Amino acid sequence: MKSLVVTAAAAAVLLASPALSFAQSSSHVTRAQVLQELYDLESVGYNPSTGDAGNYPDDIMAAQARLDAKRLAEHKAATAAYGPAGTPAVESGTAAKPSL
Repeated sequence: MKSLVVTAAAAAVLLASPALSFAQSSSHVTRAQVLQELYDLESVGYNPSTGDAGNYPDDIMAAQARLDAKRLAEHKAATAAYGPAGTPAVESGTAAKPSL
């Protein structure tokens, strides 16, 4: 009886695993997002019209690295412009006592 339960459980796991492995993401990339990414890559020097000149993976990866560096610099500039974060402080005291 115990081996029948174990066999049934193993069969259920094996039958359920393909359904879980083919799950699709719920987010879809829109046309506007693709165009914005292309504009951003072109802003750092990527030229998609050069075609496949034998250096396709290298030039798109280099452009992506430059874009990441540009976004990181913009993020650092934006956070530095706001002011220092400072150190968190706790200003607690005793409970207020009613005056008589």
